[in-house]
Formats: sequence, structure tokens, C-alpha cells
Amino acid sequence: MDLIITLIINNWHIILLFFIVAILYSSVGFGGGSSYLAILALTSLAFTQIRATALLCNIVVVSGNVFIYYQKEELNIPKILPLVLLSIPFAYLGGYLKISENFFFILLGLTLIFASITMYISKKIITSTKSVKQNNSAKNGAIGGLIGFISGMVGIGGGIFLAPILHFINWDSPKKIAATASVFIFANSIAGFIGQTSNPDFQIDWNLTSILLIIVFIGGQIGSRISNNFFTPIQLKKATAVLIAFVGLKILYDFIF
Repeated sequence: MDLIITLIINNWHIILLFFIVAILYSSVGFGGGSSYLAILALTSLAFTQIRATALLCNIVVVSGNVFIYYQKEELNIPKILPLVLLSIPFAYLGGYLKISENFFFILLGLTLIFASITMYISKKIITSTKSVKQNNSAKNGAIGGLIGFISGMVGIGGGIFLAPILHFINWDSPKKIAATASVFIFANSIAGFIGQTSNPDFQIDWNLTSILLIIVFIGGQIGSRISNNFFTPIQLKKATAVLIAFVGLKILYDFIF
């Protein structure tokens, strides 16, 4: 008990930031893995532990999202399945690969900025009154596999890559895309984490991680309900773009300059 109290006191700022990130990201259907990575990068934790902790927090946050979206019938399982099935083995492979810390953060930062710009400037805002693209299983599988590999390699769930692409191609309504991103993140985070545990260099501090998992679960539940009650489709899209851009710029600033 004394150890837990000491960890909370020494890491209160990290715990608070994780709570805020979980609320913000779950409100737009994401897990927050990229921001968890950015926060943990400022600590003395080992690089391998940082990626594993972020993925576990992803799993906790989006599991609540998936449940809520399922209750509200926002999940189109037949349409989602091709995206997820091919992404899982590639996310595992990406998680198993060993990359340098600098390469990881620079790649992540550049990708986040690209994704945010793509989402923010796209002119087509999908609403329930507009037609969406017909389901293309082959295309969905290819998209899922590519994003799964990149996501597993950098240690995130992949929603930040998937959502901009789905918005850009008019894949479905914004809320259904947010629901799909939650399922995608959940599956890829599990696969990526298993891939990391298969690596001989894997390590994690379960005491601190357990505290963070509890706090992001609470934040994720709050964020999911805020999204479904207060955000419009346009706000969902714009909020997602702003969050992604902020994280990308912060990472590049820390690891290039």
C-alpha cells in the first residue's frame, strides 16, 4: 500500500495527464496511445516499457468505447471485419520488430502531422444524409494490413492513421468511423502488445502501469459519454485533427530540435 501511495505522489502529473488524454481521445473514438507515448517519453522509463504501457492503456480506453458503440448500434461488423482481420498479424509483426527510439518518435511525429492535415482540410464532411462508399473488402484489407504494421511498429492502435483515410474516402458517417476506429485500435493494440511481449527486450513496471490503467479507464468512460451526447459530426472531425496535430508537433520538437 505504501508503494502505491508513493508512486501516486511521485507520478501525480503523469496520472493527471493520462486522465485528460483518455477523456479527450475517447471522445473522438481514439485510445490516446500517441499522447501516452509522448508523456512517457519525458520520464525515465525504458523505451520498451513506454510502448507496452501505451498499448495497454489503449486497450482499456477503447474497450469501453467499443461497448458503448455496440449498445448504440454504431458498429457495422461485416464492414469492419476486413479492416481488422489482416491488420492483426501485421500489428503483431510490427510490435515484434526492434527499432531505435529516435526513429520511432520522428516517424510517429511526421505521420501524425500528415494525418491531421489530411483530416482537417478535406472538404467532404460525411453526414447521415449523404451517401457513403460501397464496401470493398480487398481495399479494406489492404488498408488495415498496412496501418496495422505501422501501428505495431510504433506502439499505437492505429486509429490516428485509419480515421483520416476513412473520412477522406467517405467510408461511412463520422460516428461510425469513430466506432470502427475503436474496434481497430482495440484489436491492433492487443496484437501489438503480444508482439512486444514476444521480444526478448520486453519489460514493464506493473505497479505504475496498473495505476495508469485504472485512471484511463475512468477517463475513457467519461470521454465516450461526452462524445455521444454533445459532439456533432463536424466537431468530431475537427477535434480529432487538432489533437493529432498537437501531439505530432510536440514529438518532433522534442526529438529533432
